[in-house]
Amino acid sequence: MSVRLSPGDPAPDFTLTSDAGTEVSLADLRGRKVIVYFYPAAMTPGCTKQACDFTDSLSSLQAAGYEVLGISPDKPEKLAKFRERDGLTITLLSDPDKSVLAAYGAFGEKKLYGKVVEGVIRSTFVVDEDGAIEVAQYNVKATGHVAKLRKDLGLDA
Repeated sequence: MSVRLSPGDPAPDFTLTSDAGTEVSLADLRGRKVIVYFYPAAMTPGCTKQACDFTDSLSSLQAAGYEVLGISPDKPEKLAKFRERDGLTITLLSDPDKSVLAAYGAFGEKKLYGKVVEGVIRSTFVVDEDGAIEVAQYNVKATGHVAKLRKDLGLDA
């Protein structure tokens, strides 16, 4: 059984390569709230919907003090194509060895079309200004997730 993070746990630190080829470290974002979400694969329908929803909400999330990081096992080159194809403005990070996915419990056994397989578990975390987990959501749905998260965070009136 993989790790499951809960509110109050320290968020595992990471440094990953972005779609732009730069290194992004969670530690460098201390003092800000960070939404870290894990998705299975760039340019697939559900992941595209979720990334577009986060992009559409980015300015209001940033106005409320949140940064958004999307993490998948895809290589930076594929993430760059994903950003370009869909006009994404969120930061996309590459975790090819799945070490960060595993540290957050976002990789492991899941059901896919009724079969148990090993893969990325679509998950979202909110990391507070001090680097602690504020929200941990596993097995989220791609569609409607951002709206639900905004509601959970009290961002929608």
